[in-house]
Amino acid sequence: MSEAAPRASRDHVIVGAKPIMNYVVACMTLFNSGMDLIRVRARGRNISKAVDVVEMLRRVFLKDLIVNDIKIGTETHIIANGRETSVSTIELYLTQP
Repeated sequence: MSEAAPRASRDHVIVGAKPIMNYVVACMTLFNSGMDLIRVRARGRNISKAVDVVEMLRRVFLKDLIVNDIKIGTETHIIANGRETSVSTIELYLTQP
């Protein structure tokens, strides 16, 4: 008998070009599905949107939300012409009590 393949754990929300409410709903869905810790991640121009998502969650939907950790960093990429470019990143780790 073959065993079922383990499901990949989806514990993060990657913030991009969609409206803020899409990411708020994604976070709420993860919390409602039983996740204890979720990670909100963004790069470059979307960093401010990620902060807005977490603030909306804290102020409107989950008043007892805890921001456990905030990690910032830089990723380096080589673009088409061979030049190296840097992109700032942020990861916000959230839990509910």
